[in-house]
Amino acid sequence: MVKYVIVLVTWGMSFVVQSTTQLAFGWVGVVTFRSLIAGAVLGLIALATQRTLDFSAGWRPFAVVGAMTVAVQYLGLSFSIPRAGTAMTAILSASIPLFSLLIGHVWGHERMTVSDWVGLSLGGTGILLLIGFPAVPLTGSTLLGCGAALTGAVAAAYGSNYAHVRLRTTGSWEVTIAAFLWGGLLTSPLLVVVPPPRAPDLGDYWGLLVLGVVMSGLAYVLYFRLVAEVGASRAISVEFGVPVIASAAGTLVLDERLSATQVGGAAAMMAGCVLILDLLPRTRFTRHPALPVPDRATSHR
Repeated sequence: MVKYVIVLVTWGMSFVVQSTTQLAFGWVGVVTFRSLIAGAVLGLIALATQRTLDFSAGWRPFAVVGAMTVAVQYLGLSFSIPRAGTAMTAILSASIPLFSLLIGHVWGHERMTVSDWVGLSLGGTGILLLIGFPAVPLTGSTLLGCGAALTGAVAAAYGSNYAHVRLRTTGSWEVTIAAFLWGGLLTSPLLVVVPPPRAPDLGDYWGLLVLGVVMSGLAYVLYFRLVAEVGASRAISVEFGVPVIASAAGTLVLDERLSATQVGGAAAMMAGCVLILDLLPRTRFTRHPALPVPDRATSHR
């Protein structure tokens, strides 16, 4: 229970920490540096614990997963936060299972059930309510931010299915370490186009370290342990508490607001994801929104 709460709060607060940290490093810089730090930390932890890592699948599938689940997803979230707000960005990022199911169905390795179709309908309705009925006037910038967040969610869903197909026999530690490192490497050239807007101060560097080391690397290790202790289905439910924490933090720290309709839309979208992920007692199997490998649930923030 303690690990569950730590992961929930850590991932929820990561949206607020990122929103403040990227003021100095920029929406590209915070993704690049956070990803490289997280990949390096996980690699060092694996080395210190003498965990055997196998990267024999070759660089190409790891690069694709890193590009989709880290580079595009994180860039979408980072771009969205100052435009749509941390709460909206966090909620929209929880839509990954909706897109993952659709992609899996198109690729032919997901069988759609009645509960899946109901879940997709609820999730789609929730997204429309979230975007269409904001607490503040709807602007082009807000729509652009929402679009970026949803693009990131689609990319993460694509990477999730790709990893399921191409990295089926590769462990989740290897997939995650490689994804973070590739994600950071692939986004780094964009720093030439989108450099940090100002010189970071000591507080900014601390924020970046917390984001990369604690909220990505160490939180991921705790999540692995949680999966081992309580099972994938229970562990994955932490994903649906993350937007709640992020929304509360956005309201208290950043003075953000959600309309009553948006709250209802968020509830509908998450209910749809619960149905799609089979988190109700009569579970069939578990799908996970980010970096899944057979018989293991994985996630990263």
